Amino acid sequence: MSYFDAIPAIRYEGPESQSALAFRHYDADRLVLGKSMQEHLRFAVCYWHTFVWPGSDVFGAGTFQRPWHAPAEPMAQARAKADVAFDFFSRLGAPFYTFHDTDVAPEGNNLAEYRNNFAAMLEVLAQKQEETGIRLLWGTANCFSNPRYAAGAASNPNPEVFAYAATQVFTALNATHQLGGANYVLWGGREGYDTLLNTELKREREQLGRFMQMVVEHKHKLGFKGTILIEPKPQEPTKHQYDYDSATVFGFLQQFGLEKEIKVNIEANHATLAGHSFQHEIATAVSLGIMGSIDANRGDTQNGWDTDQFPNSVEELTLALYEILKGGGLGNGGFNFDAKVRRQSLDAEDLFHGHVGAMDALALALERAARLLENDLLAQFKARRYAGWDSDFGRQILAGQLSLQDLAQLAIQRDLHPQAVSGRQEYLENMVNRAIFG
Repeated sequence: MSYFDAIPAIRYEGPESQSALAFRHYDADRLVLGKSMQEHLRFAVCYWHTFVWPGSDVFGAGTFQRPWHAPAEPMAQARAKADVAFDFFSRLGAPFYTFHDTDVAPEGNNLAEYRNNFAAMLEVLAQKQEETGIRLLWGTANCFSNPRYAAGAASNPNPEVFAYAATQVFTALNATHQLGGANYVLWGGREGYDTLLNTELKREREQLGRFMQMVVEHKHKLGFKGTILIEPKPQEPTKHQYDYDSATVFGFLQQFGLEKEIKVNIEANHATLAGHSFQHEIATAVSLGIMGSIDANRGDTQNGWDTDQFPNSVEELTLALYEILKGGGLGNGGFNFDAKVRRQSLDAEDLFHGHVGAMDALALALERAARLLENDLLAQFKARRYAGWDSDFGRQILAGQLSLQDLAQLAIQRDLHPQAVSGRQEYLENMVNRAIFG
């Protein structure tokens, strides 16, 4: 008996459907701008929130009674978790999944046990992928939960901790390659500081830079064709994290010569924690050439922490997808649901409600973003607004043909009197709303 036996396979039934367990907008094969919805969105289910988290928080124990959480021999528990995970992926119709190393295999008491357990579970995962056709969007290593990482992994003051983390990443990257993963993610969960009183910023930044260089070096040695991704986050669990946002990550990558090697995996809730909008972080990454993949979720405006709720705002998602589509799409990235049901959502079907609603919201947003692009009033307005920079005068400035002194002389000679021009924000906001709701 499967934990999800009472749940039917989720199908597209159309906007008029009254079923809570059916897609109303996500039709995987529907073409949008010449590509299917499935190709555009590349949905993935994460292992950690969906099958590992027991429903606990800092104030209370787990509320979920999942059979695979019951005390058992660790490898037997890992196999049971894989059974239920792939059953869920298949019933939902998600083409991809994601994991941390210790989500899928027991960590063990030492590195030898860790590697043996992981190797055994790789065989299980490879068989599940073969049986279902479900693929790995990305893998990663959990270098933040174990107490050894309390002071960071690559940024740790102890080089032995650095080496331990390197072993985990080495093993997880190899596993991702073996499973045909499309990307590999590096989230610096504790790469930051709690106080500057005990922290050498320059040293820790250099350690982190060298670690990233080593990962890229191994990627090429291994022959891994996927993309290495860094996931920005401003704080939590540390007070300040070194991968604060997309712009910060780009500066870091430039410092260590990695801007052509690593891209970003942008999480919506991390963007808002950094004081940005989801659209801003995506637009920034696209403009810098480092847009890679998405962790789809949302925060709660009344909370100041990472609540990892399922995305449900079509307005917000439309603007995010508009930026993604204008940037050429996600390539081998995708929309990974780094989201979890609430502690009080105890039933098996709640896991489906969260994912179905989010997939429908993103499908609807994809259609609305395509509508924005069909007669791209925003792009047309921007072209007119910046037209001066496409003139001979503007091109000469950017090409370095005019010095500061040259410009000062020209401005005086021409008796320049430039006037402010309306930015027409309200008009543009109305045009966006027409595309979404019209």
